[in-house]
Amino acid sequence: MSHGVSGPPPEEVTRRAESRRLPDGRDMTPAVGTRGSAGAWRRAGEKVALFREHFGDARWSYLYDKGTGYADGSTDGVAAAAKAARGGTEVPVEVRGPMINSAIWTWEVPAYFWFGGMATGSSFVAIACDAVGDHEAAAVARKVALGAVLPGAPLLIMDLGRPARFLNMLRIFKTRSPMSMGAWCLSAFSATASGAVAADLLGQRRLAQGAGAATALLGTYLGSYTGVLLASTATPLWARSRALLPPIFICTAAASGAAANRLILTAAGRPAGDPARAALAGVETAAMVGELVLSKLNERRLGPLAHRLEEHRYFKAATWGVRLGLALRALGRRLGPVPEHLASAIFLVVALGYRLAWVQAGQRSARDDEDVAAMARRP
Repeated sequence: MSHGVSGPPPEEVTRRAESRRLPDGRDMTPAVGTRGSAGAWRRAGEKVALFREHFGDARWSYLYDKGTGYADGSTDGVAAAAKAARGGTEVPVEVRGPMINSAIWTWEVPAYFWFGGMATGSSFVAIACDAVGDHEAAAVARKVALGAVLPGAPLLIMDLGRPARFLNMLRIFKTRSPMSMGAWCLSAFSATASGAVAADLLGQRRLAQGAGAATALLGTYLGSYTGVLLASTATPLWARSRALLPPIFICTAAASGAAANRLILTAAGRPAGDPARAALAGVETAAMVGELVLSKLNERRLGPLAHRLEEHRYFKAATWGVRLGLALRALGRRLGPVPEHLASAIFLVVALGYRLAWVQAGQRSARDDEDVAAMARRP
């Protein structure tokens, strides 16, 4: 039954009256709006960076549209691994998992590793050719280094989703972060490689050699930091390989760079007895033999964690590819240049296979709760 009373309810009147009371004589007048009243709302006129309408920016996140299974809710493997870690006894509390999440990477990352390794190896080839006086081959190697490093930034942007995310990585310079230092090294390497090629085109040999030397110096980091980046994570396969993963990546980088330059010099008309071709073949062979030796030592260090890598199809194919390439290189001395060219092509493909194997096997290792538990049990 209505009594004709209008206005706000009594509790609202009391609240507003108390809100107008100034404590201790202080001026509590708000800078905007009326104290005790609802705030005014209006739509922002400017959009924040990376904003897209209708939540369109979410689809660019690394968590979406990549089939990651980021949060599948499965805890069976975690419970079993935790029980095994306790010697078979039941875990006294409810287990929630997964233990860790794997890296959300797709094909762009190992492809970036491969191109970066090829650019690094080519920068080494350039400075070596300059040292022995083969300036023509050095100029070719500098062009190969630039051509190989150029896809690096686009590949990283494709993985991150948008260019602004790559630019945000350059807002800080953090020496303790392999990712931050890698982004800066990629930018510096690209700049010096571009300067070296420009100097070659302008006929400034000394300037080109100096820029090439700076590029090779930066290449020592560019070719190895990817191994450091992987090893600095909690992924069992990568973390346990922290001592040997950077030199393994340097070996494949040197082999891929030498192979790419040897094939290009051959296509440019260098004869079969050319010293540069012979030297690059030796670099390929030595680097791949070094990779096999280091990988075998690393497998012993990994112990039971090595099964993820040994069972990966790309790793097995790459290992057999190295053996085939070494056999063809040995036969090439008797059968002519064709087996040696084939060996160089195989080494080039093998370098990509190793990068794919390391990334994918590491992701599977992170998703294997028993591997994570085994990593935690071992010193």
